[in-house]
Amino acid sequence: MTLAAAIDEGRFGGGPRVLLVSNNAAIPEVTPALDEAPGFAALRGTFDRVLSWNETIAPLHPSDWKPRSIETPMLGRLLRDLLGEPGELVLESIAVPPSRTLAGLVKDCPITVYSDGLMSYGPTRDPLPQEIAGRIGRLLHLDLVPGLAPLLLAEYGVPAEALTDASFTEVVGRVTEAAEAAPRAEAMILGQYLSSLGLLTAAEEAGLHERMLRGLAARGHRTVLFKPHPAAGRRHARELRPVAAELGVELLVAPETTPAEACFAAHRPDLVAGCFSTALVTARRLFGLPVASAGTDLVLERLTPYENSNRIPVTIADAALPRLEADGTVAEPPALDLPALDLSALVGAVGYCMQSAAHPGLRETAAAYVRDHGPARYFKKRRLEALGLIEPPPPPPAQPASRLRRLLTR
Repeated sequence: MTLAAAIDEGRFGGGPRVLLVSNNAAIPEVTPALDEAPGFAALRGTFDRVLSWNETIAPLHPSDWKPRSIETPMLGRLLRDLLGEPGELVLESIAVPPSRTLAGLVKDCPITVYSDGLMSYGPTRDPLPQEIAGRIGRLLHLDLVPGLAPLLLAEYGVPAEALTDASFTEVVGRVTEAAEAAPRAEAMILGQYLSSLGLLTAAEEAGLHERMLRGLAARGHRTVLFKPHPAAGRRHARELRPVAAELGVELLVAPETTPAEACFAAHRPDLVAGCFSTALVTARRLFGLPVASAGTDLVLERLTPYENSNRIPVTIADAALPRLEADGTVAEPPALDLPALDLSALVGAVGYCMQSAAHPGLRETAAAYVRDHGPARYFKKRRLEALGLIEPPPPPPAQPASRLRRLLTR
């Protein structure tokens, strides 16, 4: 939908457009691909050809496979035979396969990176070789947090271009008409796949969904739509059904191939709850819906390593979105009463701590934020100590020699 909006805006030149679809689900053989979803019919005419990367490299998995250096020239020629001679590569998640793999195979070709999520506001996950970084001409992104500049690829001098709200919502409207209809409900829960990513245990993720459902029930919502993440399957919905029965709530499940945005546009629920899904911010920013997050404190604590790419999305959700409690209370976050510059400063400070070598210019921003607001919640003390942003704790006092001898002889 983001690409279709960019095409509608005239962000790309003429010539044939080939969409290469990659299904990165853990078991793609049993998970519907993007172009198999009913709503994709509204977008198919935007592209001259639609190809499957999974079929091209089968039985290898798109998230894992990358060619050996000795194979790259041969496979690059084969890929050009498949795609034609591309004038531009348009890639998502450039730092990891399959995008990084494709960029390495199709050389001497300009690259545009696009992002439809909150990760665009975080630093680049891994360093890119100059052969790839030097070809990236722009970053296209949705303007989900106005006033906040993306950090993604900024260290390479890549300019960011925001798409207009109207072009994206117009595309969503077309997809909504073609997509499989989701049941209408008063409120909505956005599922993710946090346990599959290793961010939470399966029991903790189930508990997080239960907490959201109990909070919505406490607010008087009697019908709740659960939107599973396309890569998560329906296990989470099954786990919620006994809780819904206990609460007297009718739990409905959206088709896994129907985008969350289509549910927003079609039904406009009274409240959308989730953890740190980009769709939460999309619901509020582009559809004007009330939203609330839950569980961001736990995810912030569990995220490892510190430079995990999910850290900026969790930080934005935690700092800028209302919080839903199990008793139904919705508390506004402290950041809501602060100027937008403070969110920019927070994201800059966390981004610096994530990738300090790539963003040395953010050091003063990080130092000022930690000095003014302290290290709690969004930072790890060891990381701040290692970067020299806070003083390490004083060493323990030296033991008297006589006491030390007694301790050693016990």
